[in-house]
Amino acid sequence: MIIFAGRSNVGKSTLIFRLTGKKVKRGKRPGVTRKPVEVEWRGKRIVDLPGFGFMSGLPKHVQERIKDEIVHFIEDNADEIELAVLVVDGKAAPEIIERWGKRGEIPIDVEFYGFLRELGIPTIVAVNKIDKVKNVERTINFLAEKFGVPYSEIPETFVPVSAKFGENVEVLKKLMEKKMRSQNL
Repeated sequence: MIIFAGRSNVGKSTLIFRLTGKKVKRGKRPGVTRKPVEVEWRGKRIVDLPGFGFMSGLPKHVQERIKDEIVHFIEDNADEIELAVLVVDGKAAPEIIERWGKRGEIPIDVEFYGFLRELGIPTIVAVNKIDKVKNVERTINFLAEKFGVPYSEIPETFVPVSAKFGENVEVLKKLMEKKMRSQNL
């Protein structure tokens, strides 16, 4: 099983479509996907998890419940999860991470990456919406620092993509295949 996780509205469903050619049911606004949605691809289950974090129009307790359900799904299925793709918004994530850091809080994207790694789940960070980012290298380096990823591991962890335009999707696909092959040795 391959899971796609990330905040609401970062492009998880669009990225799955670009990778697999299969449409994932999704809503017209953030926070609509409330349960994991699955598609088959190359004999694998691809799971599009609901977005976590702020969801416009949803009460805080509903947002927390969705986050808890995502965590429980991952914990309950950790043995079956071959790979996680954490999708972040390349334009918004640095600003959000800075804002949380100034409040002395661990940013949810950073926390989630750490959670996946603690469970021993190989994780790729797909830095989406890269078409809106002025300095891609600086953005990737900033995220790597905040996620605690050593400089030497950046190419094996972070992939800048534009799900909307299909940019670098083949690079992501190759890295996914490489990570899954290395798990099956």
